[in-house]
Amino acid sequence: MFYQLDDIESADVLPGFRAKFVHTDRMTFVFWDVDAGAELPEHSHEHEQVCNVLSGEFSLTINGQTRTLRPGEVAVIPSMAVHSGQALSSCRVLDVFQPVREDYRKSS
Repeated sequence: MFYQLDDIESADVLPGFRAKFVHTDRMTFVFWDVDAGAELPEHSHEHEQVCNVLSGEFSLTINGQTRTLRPGEVAVIPSMAVHSGQALSSCRVLDVFQPVREDYRKSS
């Protein structure tokens, strides 16, 4: 029920994207450390996603609309929305997915 992020092993998911996963019965939380310049390729998935930038700057495009997210800014990505992004600086991002990302459960 309680987790210490320092005790969770990081997984390299994409070039420049390192993740620490916390799963519940219905959600997946991903704590990302992202290198400056790292790119998130365009994709979509069935999961609803909430993206919260904790530090740094991340450019996020959702269904053709681009915005630079900074600490304290949150983006909601609906199910099946096409999205992509790029870290404009080194950044930390918290993503929350619902339902559980089973593909990420296998990575953790």
